[in-house]
Amino acid sequence: MDDKYSVLKKVFGYDGFRPGQAEIVDAALAGRDVLAVMPTGAGKSVCYQVPALLLPGVTLVVSPLISLMQDQVRALVAAGVAAAYLNSSLTANQQALMLRRAREGRYKIIYVAPERLMTQGFLRFAQEQPVSMVTVDEAHCISQWGHDFRPSYRQIRAFTDQLPARPVVTAFTATATARVRQDIEEQLGLQEPFRLTAGFDRPNLRLETRRLTESEKPRALVEFLLEQGEAPGIVYCSTVRQVEETAAMLQGLGIRAAAYHGQMDAARRRQNQEDFLFDRVQVMVATNAFGMGIDKPNVRFVVHYNMPKDLESYYQEAGRAGRDGEEARCVLLYAPNDVRLAHFFIDKEEAEGDAPSEKRAAAAQEARERLKYMTFYATTQRCLRAELLHYFGEACPSRCRSCSNCLAPKVALPRPRPAAPAPRRAAAPAAGVDEKLLDALYAVRRDLARREKLPAFMIFPDAVLRDICQRRPRTTADLLAISGIGEVKAARYGPAFLEAVRKGG
Repeated sequence: MDDKYSVLKKVFGYDGFRPGQAEIVDAALAGRDVLAVMPTGAGKSVCYQVPALLLPGVTLVVSPLISLMQDQVRALVAAGVAAAYLNSSLTANQQALMLRRAREGRYKIIYVAPERLMTQGFLRFAQEQPVSMVTVDEAHCISQWGHDFRPSYRQIRAFTDQLPARPVVTAFTATATARVRQDIEEQLGLQEPFRLTAGFDRPNLRLETRRLTESEKPRALVEFLLEQGEAPGIVYCSTVRQVEETAAMLQGLGIRAAAYHGQMDAARRRQNQEDFLFDRVQVMVATNAFGMGIDKPNVRFVVHYNMPKDLESYYQEAGRAGRDGEEARCVLLYAPNDVRLAHFFIDKEEAEGDAPSEKRAAAAQEARERLKYMTFYATTQRCLRAELLHYFGEACPSRCRSCSNCLAPKVALPRPRPAAPAPRRAAAPAAGVDEKLLDALYAVRRDLARREKLPAFMIFPDAVLRDICQRRPRTTADLLAISGIGEVKAARYGPAFLEAVRKGG
């Protein structure tokens, strides 16, 4: 009989859980509610996907963005898991087909937009089928004190209250203050939940700030991007106009960049996102509408062209770099005008929001307080890592010796070498790696990704290719001994990689 360790190995290819994961899985399997705050890259999806595959009924995952659902389902299906999603990207006929298959018990995990929970068809399905667990991803969206409040999330408790038997409710978020955590518990009606707040420190992220004038930002950005070669990354801007202008500037200089923002038509937005996921473009220039739940592990840098509104937003967005555990850079370009722009948005929301005036005023005051902390981070000469971790209530040394403030002399963004740098891989090969074989493995992955219509990292991430290169497996059993290769992927993709190893000697 399968247990959590066999599922982890057979499906996901991992020999052991990361810190905190096993405890969360055990709590869910024991029928206990969960509230987990885990930074981006800590592996929160495993915490609900493993119990979902062990519990008897279906697990519903409430997710805020279409892109998040599509990526998660694509990755699960590639690993051999029966999963589906329900959101506005599906036609009426597709939604009907999905619900019919769900009633037939074909799926173990269904991702659903919060707006779909209370629709007649979905509610009827959930009342007729055994729902073992409801997982709320990006749970900070339920709190008006969070940095990304979504009113539709307030329907979740009403939904679970209408089910014949209350399922286990698990909630996950990457960033949440104590006040937001309390609000999540109350709004979801969590019952004596298992609580876990994982460490926020991401040692592989190099934190950097640089104070500039507005006129200096374009050149600083271009110089930084040229230094990155072909490494993929994200540039966040505060406004739609800034996104469009910055993307156009980069494209004009021959940098493979695409734009993403909420005012774009859905088809173009979807195409640009896929181009980034499939490595057809190097740089995504975006508002904060892009990125939540984007499961691209090899993002090597995140640049904030403008200062975000608060440290919660900043850390969640910056944390999209280096999810594969490799070194990555998080660079904030700060100009005094960023503060004025942030105040403008706060005042606009207070004046035009839908909530009663007293609630709008309270929310605006809370936002101004969070902006003060963000501004201090952008301008301080103290250790950036220490300031960030202190904000989230985590003890840490006063100096990390790796951020731009700790390094001496103060780190400046590098200038390009004369004639631009040659393209390079997202992560440089380790010493002693056979680069010819590694190139062959990248080529195999690229061909498989094209055939399967998947992003390359969903075949195998870079770290797995490097392990294959170093360990030179000869059999499927050898492949299964490599962390990150599960049984389905070993059977489906393994022969092509084993052949490349055989040819490479």
